[in-house]
Amino acid sequence: MADLRTVLQHAQNDGVAVGHFNIADFLMLKAAFESAYALKVPVIIGLSEGERKFLGVRQASALVRSLREEFDFPIFLNADHTHSLESAIEAAEAGYDAIVFDLSALPIDQNIHQTQAAIKKLKAINPSILIEGEIGDIGTGSEIHAAAPDLSKGLTTPEEAARYVKETGVDILAPAVGNMHGMLDSMVQGRAKKRLDLNRIAQIKTATQVLLTLHGASGTDNEDLRKAIAAGMNIVHINTEVRVAWRRGLEESLSGQPQEIVPYKILPGAVDAVKRVVASRLKLFNKLDERMPHQ
Repeated sequence: MADLRTVLQHAQNDGVAVGHFNIADFLMLKAAFESAYALKVPVIIGLSEGERKFLGVRQASALVRSLREEFDFPIFLNADHTHSLESAIEAAEAGYDAIVFDLSALPIDQNIHQTQAAIKKLKAINPSILIEGEIGDIGTGSEIHAAAPDLSKGLTTPEEAARYVKETGVDILAPAVGNMHGMLDSMVQGRAKKRLDLNRIAQIKTATQVLLTLHGASGTDNEDLRKAIAAGMNIVHINTEVRVAWRRGLEESLSGQPQEIVPYKILPGAVDAVKRVVASRLKLFNKLDERMPHQ
């Protein structure tokens, strides 16, 4: 089976992106895997430091590996937003395919220096692991926010991106291009959409010539997502939309079965709700929605 780097290169050649979905339990993993498997497209499963603490670093690795091996399917595991070398090493030793080594809160010189050092140590553990670095400001927290922060001063410039990639040697870059972690309530209700700086994405791609990740894509305008992928985004992260679907599905299942106590009769509602979100996003990222206008 092809490794993650090969899968991403194929996606780039085909003008599509690989969907990345965060999980915090087996229900979310089950939903993401089943959606990707049904559509026959690769998928990346992500866990932040908080999600890894809850589910277990090695437990998440074992679950994803079991699905990959049993179904001979390209499902990969990413240690999302990892802020310490200790946490990154733990993920590398557990067999993760990729790590987002996120020091974007630091001045760029410190970010570069510490990321350089981290890459040497992580590649010594697993030479094929992909290391993603982040520069710019895209906010924090895959949650529902009361107001949008002003991230305009934290947008990544092509010059910064080129320097960062050259000096660190990262495999993947996560820039700030108008994206934002989390969603506003108006976005959850469908009344508003995030918009991306598409020209900036194209300029960063030209300047760096590396794989790019779009973080914080939940609630983004669909056409902007299509154009962002065309401009050079290779991985697209969805988390808040999945969390909203998980909660709504669970609430609907509980309210519809007030006397039910059997978990495997209650929880499928949450799985199905997440599957609808994941399938919809995977179709868009892989241009399958263009081939299936009735969907």
